[in-house]
Amino acid sequence: MDSVIGLVNRMQRACTGLGDYGGGNNALSSLWEALPSVAVVGGQSSGKSSVLESIVGRDFLPRGSGIVTRRPLVLQLQKTENGTEEYAEFLHLTNKKFTDFSLVCKEIQDETDRITGKNKQISPVPIHLSIFSPNVVNLTLIDLPGLTKVAVEGQPETIVEDIESMVRSYVAKPNCLILAISPANQDIATSDAIELAKEVDPTGDRTFGVLTKLDLMDRGTNALDVIEGKSYRMQYPWVGVVNRSQADINKNIDMMLARRKEREYFETSPDYGHLASKMGSEYLAKMLSKLLESIIKARIPNIISLITKSIEELETELDRLGRPVAIDAGAQIYTILGMCRAFERIFKEHLDGGRPGGARIYGIFDNQLPAAIKKLPFDRHLSLQSVKRIVSESDGYQPHLIAPELGYRRLIEGSLNHFRGPAEASVNAVHFILKELVRKSIAETEELTRFPSLQIELADAANSSLEMFREESMKSVLRLVDMESSYLTVEFFRKLHVMETTQGNQTPSLSSQPQPPMTTTEQYGEGQFRKIASNVAAYINMVSDTLVKTIPKAVVHCQVRQAKLALLNHFYTQMSQSQGKHLGQLLDENPALMERRLQCAKRLELYKKARDEIDAAVWVR
Repeated sequence: MDSVIGLVNRMQRACTGLGDYGGGNNALSSLWEALPSVAVVGGQSSGKSSVLESIVGRDFLPRGSGIVTRRPLVLQLQKTENGTEEYAEFLHLTNKKFTDFSLVCKEIQDETDRITGKNKQISPVPIHLSIFSPNVVNLTLIDLPGLTKVAVEGQPETIVEDIESMVRSYVAKPNCLILAISPANQDIATSDAIELAKEVDPTGDRTFGVLTKLDLMDRGTNALDVIEGKSYRMQYPWVGVVNRSQADINKNIDMMLARRKEREYFETSPDYGHLASKMGSEYLAKMLSKLLESIIKARIPNIISLITKSIEELETELDRLGRPVAIDAGAQIYTILGMCRAFERIFKEHLDGGRPGGARIYGIFDNQLPAAIKKLPFDRHLSLQSVKRIVSESDGYQPHLIAPELGYRRLIEGSLNHFRGPAEASVNAVHFILKELVRKSIAETEELTRFPSLQIELADAANSSLEMFREESMKSVLRLVDMESSYLTVEFFRKLHVMETTQGNQTPSLSSQPQPPMTTTEQYGEGQFRKIASNVAAYINMVSDTLVKTIPKAVVHCQVRQAKLALLNHFYTQMSQSQGKHLGQLLDENPALMERRLQCAKRLELYKKARDEIDAAVWVR
């Protein structure tokens, strides 16, 4: 039966290879964060590296002053059968086995420098190291950079905050167990690891305390108050370890011998002898291995649920983002035409009421046009003074004989000319709404979001068509106004004449004596001029009622209807004549969307691989 820790190890390696790791800023859902892990946290010189080497039983970590660990090290231990050779493998060096662990140490340093350079910078991108040995237990540990208080020479000024931020990004995850390393010869209240653990895990459910350097405490003192939870209690018991001293390291003391010396220390210690069975690095490793395995098994249903949900979400998003564009010209034209049809469908939905926007056009005809006509300055144009002037001027040097017909015509023509303003405004207002609907429709066409160049050209083509429709509409509505001026409705005035006759307006009898000619003002009194103004106003009201009905018909026919039927006709003609290079430019995707699709595809590959790994594991069948 495969080890569940080994299963998680494979998933973690796959995660790292595809950019999903604990310290990263994942824009997509993270499988790594769902996988239980153990992060090793401690201040500089806390003995963190010695604990890890003691658990492994090998010298393999770089040592030195300042910040040595500058990238997370995912240390995956896999127990092999007794008598087999120990070896190590790096994820970034496929099919290369290291049996010389001094070369492992060098490779960690070299790989760190490849990403961070040699200027003591740090990076959240982990190094994956797998060690296969009969002297280890199945366990995965993440060695994080040591917490520090002060930046030393050669380090960036922000190094303290940068390290804490990186460490926090790992240990703050709810599926991360925290192995907090603290030296016993320092006050536990000043422990950097415990302080951070308390912040991210205030209940202590995920924190394990490890005390190092018990053998270096002042003579006559011990750490029992801490280990027994009297001075600082945690959910899990503290574990004390005794690692090699610096002198032992300098003498290259064998790690197996160091383990035996550690066991002897606790077994013979007057202070810790009664706790010897639960002390030491070997016990720590076994305890963590069992606990990690049990937690992984408990979390498997949640992991499977996350994987299934994430696969569905990623496949949906990939469908939305669309597949990569074909390079064949015919296929490219087909793709472009398909997106244009999708745009036209949305545009028509806006006009027909399936989406908001079209009702604004009706508002122009139902509210704005009548309101604009009501505000026209007919009162000023048909004032008594204006009527007197226009009627008088229309006669020239010969006064009219019967009625001021030319005066009537000029009054009417002058009044009708005012209708041009509302007519033009109606055309322009509809044009503005149609342009807005084009912009909204392009933004709402998901297929087009990938291609900013196509969006621009499509908008230009649609707006050019709308401009032509506006010009035609403008000609039509102004023609309607001009037609009213060109031919007056004679029946209207004939009816007025009949009404006036029936009301007793008799033609005066001719005098036997010739009368001298009179001016228009002398012929008519103010009452007659007011009557002329009233008659013209009545006629203008009749024309107004007509134009309020006919202008919308012309605008809809020339603009709205044409926009629905022929908005992209010119664009389609251009597409049929386009060369491959131009088509490629139109389908030049937004780089951010291309990157997003690539990330989604890689993440989908990761989740499917993880699903297959779990399905293949015997223990979930």
